[in-house]
Amino acid sequence: MTTSLPSKGPEALDFKSATLYAVRLVLHSNDLDALVAALDQRMHDAGAFFEDEPVVLDASGLTQPIEWNRLLEAIRGHRLHPVGVVAQGEVLDSALASGLNEVDLSNAPTRPSTKPASEADVPTLHNKANFKTPSNTQEAPLPANTTNRLATESASVETPLAQKSEAPNTFTVAPAALVINRQLRSGQRVYARDTDLVIIGAVGQGAEVIADGNIHVYGPLRGKAMAGARGDATARIFTTELDPELIAIAGVYRVIDEDLDSSVHKQTTVIQLEADNLSIRTLS
Repeated sequence: MTTSLPSKGPEALDFKSATLYAVRLVLHSNDLDALVAALDQRMHDAGAFFEDEPVVLDASGLTQPIEWNRLLEAIRGHRLHPVGVVAQGEVLDSALASGLNEVDLSNAPTRPSTKPASEADVPTLHNKANFKTPSNTQEAPLPANTTNRLATESASVETPLAQKSEAPNTFTVAPAALVINRQLRSGQRVYARDTDLVIIGAVGQGAEVIADGNIHVYGPLRGKAMAGARGDATARIFTTELDPELIAIAGVYRVIDEDLDSSVHKQTTVIQLEADNLSIRTLS
């Protein structure tokens, strides 16, 4: 006997991943009366701010079980909706027995804060011979004192930006972008190590901005800008007014000793590497 299967029609449902927002209610005490009183006070102070929100009960700091049913009743009385619990040992067992589900509140890695690297740690161009000049531009020599400085400071360059972790399947969160909310004047230098650099203000002539990642200048860029300082060829330079002395990405540099083409000069532009050449285009 042959049994025919029904033809596959439209799916009535499907499973897809989702990230849900939930309020985390952290329990610091086993005293139920104290918990209910604190809940009443917090909800009174918050007004309707938390009403109808899903709630995860964080009991990871407790070592003894509590009267979950009474606590859940008090929580629901404030129009909150318990969806799970974070706990361990006997506390978790008692919570599961009350009908709660265990949830995982694994926190995303915290992004480290940033500050400018020390002067001794700033990477610089090794020397002129080690750098490529874009084939579609006329090579312009660096000033003599700059060439000397680049050659003598080459030892300060350490490792490339992209590094493999020694432990498999692990990663390190890059620091947050370094934001400088001021104008940089001649002789000033800012280096963002292992991250992007954001300048809110002008980069004056004689100033240097260096980053292992991208460089964003929200203002005139009149000094030197070096992105991808440790070899990241995907780094870019963005500015709202392009008028630089030098631009470089991952060692490919161009010295600007005369005005750029009028189509990009003092315009909002992005600079990136394309086939080992510096490409400059305007942003509409």
